Amino acid sequence: MTAPVQPTLSAAAPQETLPTPRELLLNRIQKDIPIVQRPYRVLAEEVGLSEAEALEILQDVKAQGVLRQVSAIFDTRTLGYQSSLVAAVYDEDQLDAGAEVINGHPGVSHNYRRNHSFNLWYTIAVPPESDLEAHVQRLHELSGAKLTRLMPTLHLYKIGVEFDMTGTEAWNAKSAPQYTSEQRNIGYAVTDLDKRFVVEFQKDLPLTEEPYAQACEALGLSIDEVAAHAEKMKAAGALRRVSAVFRHQSAGFRFNAMGVWAVPQADVQEVGQQMAGFKAVSHCYLRPTYPEWPYTIFTMVHGRSKEEAFGKIQAIEQEVAPGIAHDILYSTKEFKKIRLEFYRPEFYEWEQRELGIPAANA
Repeated sequence: MTAPVQPTLSAAAPQETLPTPRELLLNRIQKDIPIVQRPYRVLAEEVGLSEAEALEILQDVKAQGVLRQVSAIFDTRTLGYQSSLVAAVYDEDQLDAGAEVINGHPGVSHNYRRNHSFNLWYTIAVPPESDLEAHVQRLHELSGAKLTRLMPTLHLYKIGVEFDMTGTEAWNAKSAPQYTSEQRNIGYAVTDLDKRFVVEFQKDLPLTEEPYAQACEALGLSIDEVAAHAEKMKAAGALRRVSAVFRHQSAGFRFNAMGVWAVPQADVQEVGQQMAGFKAVSHCYLRPTYPEWPYTIFTMVHGRSKEEAFGKIQAIEQEVAPGIAHDILYSTKEFKKIRLEFYRPEFYEWEQRELGIPAANA
């Protein structure tokens, strides 16, 4: 099914005013925050603010609920975790109850209702020693789904959510992807220090002059030693970056659109890389097809309105994929959205209770 024809939308930016230092700071904090003693001083200087001014802005944005957290982003696959997007079909009167069951799994980080016969979409991750398919099958049974399809990442063309807080970027603006499959290191041997680092840096870092002080103390390392280890984990592909995460709706990006494209297998590599080059695309993946699901490439965009989100998908279609069958799925209800936490004992408790696997792994 192709998406309904939309009116021709201009790819021009909605405004041409110069961004303010505040807007530049909110853009900058979504990128890589340096691991130094006073990181906010570094960011402040880059955008023409004092450290105190930057902290005041960020604390205010956090109090408003726009800023969700500041923490490290880790790559699940490099850490040995298995993960997948999952699409499921529920009777409408069973959907909310099914979603509640799905939410109860500690490895489920995102769960949405979408405008499709596959009306529930969630992401799940399990540790290296666990069986991903067994977990999804058990969720299928417990939640009353009529059909469940695993849609794991076959190739990662791009991942990295960055919202344009200035409102000046064109919908077809380009940028090099921050993180791709080439940076993953499948088979990486995770060390005990890596695990301790993950546990500390997945916490919400405080908006203070020295936000890494507590993590350094817990690890028993100096800031320079922590920074050096972070660089090792980055080089291994385990650590992507330390950055801020905004609540989409609170930040003004109330609408998301998942463009799914029936790109022929012979063309997926070229087309996937081209689609990933659009700055508006936060996620771009190659996923498996099924008899009832012909789409190979997934692209996620966000917008302040439905028109903006659809316009970004249309910009991709016009430039990269004219004539390729596609659909646009958007969220109609958010059931769960959290950052995945690694090495949680609750996960093993769920596994023991629902799959009968001894909790010795905990």
